[in-house]
Amino acid sequence: MTTFDFGDGNGPVPAHHHPNGGGWVADTAKVDDTAYVGPNARVYGNVLVYGYAQVYNNALVFGDAQVFGNARVYGDAEVFDNAKVFGDAKVYDNAQVGGYACVFGNTRISGDEMNKTE
Repeated sequence: MTTFDFGDGNGPVPAHHHPNGGGWVADTAKVDDTAYVGPNARVYGNVLVYGYAQVYNNALVFGDAQVFGNARVYGDAEVFDNAKVFGDAKVYDNAQVGGYACVFGNTRISGDEMNKTE
């Protein structure tokens, strides 16, 4: 059995490299073969990633989050808790999307935009 430590305090857990991209996926997560998980991305917890969704660069998707459709999560972005990212939405840079947030359609969420002050 292969294990990987996702750095979430749970220690090494059963995990595997995703066949489409090579990123680490915990065995508890469900990721379609049609989805892409890049080599530095991490998907763990009870996450669902399906359709043609992509998680890449240093992105993290964890908890009970869902990423699907043609959605993209990349850069140093994090999607967690019960958040959903779907459609053609993009979450990137150092954005954090959590709770019960839904990001969908053609929405773009950038961490740089979240940190702007007026």
